[in-house]
Amino acid sequence: MNALGNAGFLRLWENGHCLHSLDRGLLAIQALLPRPGTEHVADWSLGRRNQALARLHQECFGPQLQGWMKCAQCGEKLEFVLDSRALIERHRDADPEPIVFKDRAFRLPTSRDLSLVAAESDTKFAAFRLADLCRIDAADSPVRNNAIPGEWTGEELEQLAARMSEADPLAEISLFFECPTCKSQSEESLDLATFFWAELEAFARRLLYEVHLLAVSYGWTEDEILSLSDTRRSIYLQMVQA
Repeated sequence: MNALGNAGFLRLWENGHCLHSLDRGLLAIQALLPRPGTEHVADWSLGRRNQALARLHQECFGPQLQGWMKCAQCGEKLEFVLDSRALIERHRDADPEPIVFKDRAFRLPTSRDLSLVAAESDTKFAAFRLADLCRIDAADSPVRNNAIPGEWTGEELEQLAARMSEADPLAEISLFFECPTCKSQSEESLDLATFFWAELEAFARRLLYEVHLLAVSYGWTEDEILSLSDTRRSIYLQMVQA
């Protein structure tokens, strides 16, 4: 299934079990991608990170991302299917030029930036702070001293966000839904790190259950069971469950 093997896959899941979703995604990229480079994954742009997660999903679970969300109006289950290959193609590999806005230069947001604003309960202040963290010339920023700069308006922040989204089109994955029950329309964001880890956890738990069944039936150790090929393990499971 992957270069780590089943035992390595379980270790990855166990190591990330108690981490924040942001850190889980980075951990998976570092563990599963071949030589991600000297640059820390936390400093990649969000689009580059999402491209790596989409590639990992394709390699580990196949190209189709299947899931569902709940309608905010009536609670109806709304299913979606995405092709990870199309997501991979959306990312622009070349590093963009700094974004100049209001005579200031900005870089693209990273996972490290998101981690610094994740605990902010005030969404408006979080947006101000995220913009400030991305300022290239922000050594003496007032936001970093917990003061909201008065020259920034909500409209200007939206304009800056739009410029960043244009430069990094895979940074945010938006899904459009029309509920077949109440006909309401909505747009939801897909957190690819959370989605990938949910798939990883489902596989890990299924693998542990298979280990449990075979260990109880044959007395084999976990290492012995995990060393079996997927085909042989599946056949043994069929005989146990027959």
